[in-house]
Amino acid sequence: MIKKILLLFIVMVSIGGAYAQSQSSADLKKKQAEIQREIDALRKQLDETKKYKRQSLSALNIVQKKIRLREAQIRNVNQQINLIQGNINSHWRDIVKLRSELDTLRLQYEKSVVYAYKNRSNYDFVNFIFSAGSFNDALKRVAYLKSYRAYREQQAVNIKNTQTQLEQKIANLNQSKQQKSSALEEQNKQFKVLQDERKEKDAVVSKIKGQEKELLKDMAAKRKQDNALRNALSAAIRREVDAERKRVAAIEKERKAKEDAARKAAAATAKKDADEAAKSGTVVARPVTPVEKPAEKPAATKPLSVFDNRDEVKLVSDNFEKNKGSLPWPVNAGRIAMKFGRNRYEGLTVDYDNPGITIEADAGSTIKAVFDGEVSYVISVGPVQGVILRHGKYFTTYSNLSSVSVSKGQQIKTGQSIGRLDEKDAGRGELEFLITNDKNVNLNPETWLR
Repeated sequence: MIKKILLLFIVMVSIGGAYAQSQSSADLKKKQAEIQREIDALRKQLDETKKYKRQSLSALNIVQKKIRLREAQIRNVNQQINLIQGNINSHWRDIVKLRSELDTLRLQYEKSVVYAYKNRSNYDFVNFIFSAGSFNDALKRVAYLKSYRAYREQQAVNIKNTQTQLEQKIANLNQSKQQKSSALEEQNKQFKVLQDERKEKDAVVSKIKGQEKELLKDMAAKRKQDNALRNALSAAIRREVDAERKRVAAIEKERKAKEDAARKAAAATAKKDADEAAKSGTVVARPVTPVEKPAEKPAATKPLSVFDNRDEVKLVSDNFEKNKGSLPWPVNAGRIAMKFGRNRYEGLTVDYDNPGITIEADAGSTIKAVFDGEVSYVISVGPVQGVILRHGKYFTTYSNLSSVSVSKGQQIKTGQSIGRLDEKDAGRGELEFLITNDKNVNLNPETWLR
């Protein structure tokens, strides 16, 4: 009985382990497919950059990102190999246990067969029954013989089942070995592709180095433009905050005026009623004025944004926050030439702290609003234009536009065109896209866009 329970436990553990392994393997393969889709998309973007005369930083950015994804792909394959190896080890342990169990069952069955052979005569069985001291004892001996026969039959069934499980485990082991072999081939393939992509990156770096003077000139112009953009954005946010404070103050003033007017009207009505009662000699009970308790000091709370004081404005802010990670791109087809924050490029002397993201796209591309909002300001940044949209207490900025199709105070819907991208050089433009809050803190747009 104990051996049966042990065998059942081994089978259950094996099934559970196989299920968990299949789940993890499926997740890893799904992740591998997702990474490959990203790599394929980057390859298409890289092909797009080749139509421009000048090699841009976006090409290097794409190649570097592709290498990072390829390395992630290799790590994913390594995890699959480790998982398969763990499965192989588990199969071996199960096979050893099942073989041991099978040997034990066979030995027991052999002993029972030998015993049955030695006592095969019908006379011996009859003599065994009739030699009983009582009728009840004879019945017990008959039951014993039936149980013994059933035990031998169950032994045969157990041997057969164990043999089947052993064969299945060996088949699973061979399958896992084939999977490991395929995974190792995939790993070698990914390593070779990674080497090619590193060579591709070196070629892009070499090409950009040949244009280093133009690149440094572009960086100087961008630094100047970004400073102007920061100043314009800071001024715009400051004006919006001041305007919102005035709106809130005006609403509060109007509310207090209405309350004062209501109190004066109530006092006048009470005085009129009292005068009329005095003339008629009617005694009017004066209302008892309740004694007001000193107001309790409110608990300290976190200061709210000035834009949180009006429900309709706070609703816009909340909706903008809820859409973090799912905002549409401001351009139909673009590539990130420079990410948010510190940018360093291996093999180049470029080191730049970007206030937003720089999106490379075809010159003349339509630039669209990423969320419902209001045009806060249309600004000029050197020879180009920019648009600042307000979404409650958040601001999105779109700069490097050749033309603007909106005006200050206009209500804008998600996806609505706000202008056209200016040309930086032959056929190529760079959109400077920023997301900023009312504290004038720049946020990483990549975490907000889908």
